[in-house]
Amino acid sequence: MSKIIGVDAAKLAGLQIDQLQKLRNGEMTVQHMEWFNNLAKEDRDNLLAGIGFERQDTRFSLVSTFELTVPVNYVHATCLASFAKRNRKNFYYYNDAITDKNFSKATNELVPGRKFAAKIFQINKRVKSEDCLTFLKKQNAVLVGAQGASLAYELAKEKLPIGKWSVSFDEKEALWQDSDGYLRVPFLCRDSDGDWHFHLGHFENAWGDDSCLLCFCDFPPEAD
Repeated sequence: MSKIIGVDAAKLAGLQIDQLQKLRNGEMTVQHMEWFNNLAKEDRDNLLAGIGFERQDTRFSLVSTFELTVPVNYVHATCLASFAKRNRKNFYYYNDAITDKNFSKATNELVPGRKFAAKIFQINKRVKSEDCLTFLKKQNAVLVGAQGASLAYELAKEKLPIGKWSVSFDEKEALWQDSDGYLRVPFLCRDSDGDWHFHLGHFENAWGDDSCLLCFCDFPPEAD
């Protein structure tokens, strides 16, 4: 044991001498040392393995993950009309503009049997819609818009956060534009008293900590 400690101590002394020399030569700065010392062990391990890492966007944090599978009788072209017929009476507020016609440009068409890992990300500070889309794309999200929001309500509404807007983005080009020229983003809201709202926010506005992102991610294909 003493031999091992002796070897490690000798290596450490050599590293300290080398580090001081690099500081003197300007090859390393105190800021470099502080940055490395403040890394999590996992990040250091990844760097050592040559994997690298991406800094987490602290404006968003993962709250929960749950599974969703598109039902076998699902018809994308008429799903919002069918959803309203089945569920509208259960909503305290339901925006009349959430229709198959207004959201017919959906980027991704949901098909029966498609399986998703649905993730809820809390928004921790005010962010623009463009920032939300950038973050979702980094998660390899499948943008599902109004159709995805309705599916989340019907299959897993108890998984959605209470007292928050669960926002379901799509590409700007797929969003409905109202008569005032604003692009509208669908969101579900589950009040603490049990009331539900299916509403439309404005893409042009920022989103705060009263909102969460609804993120659909594909499951990896199962091996044969």
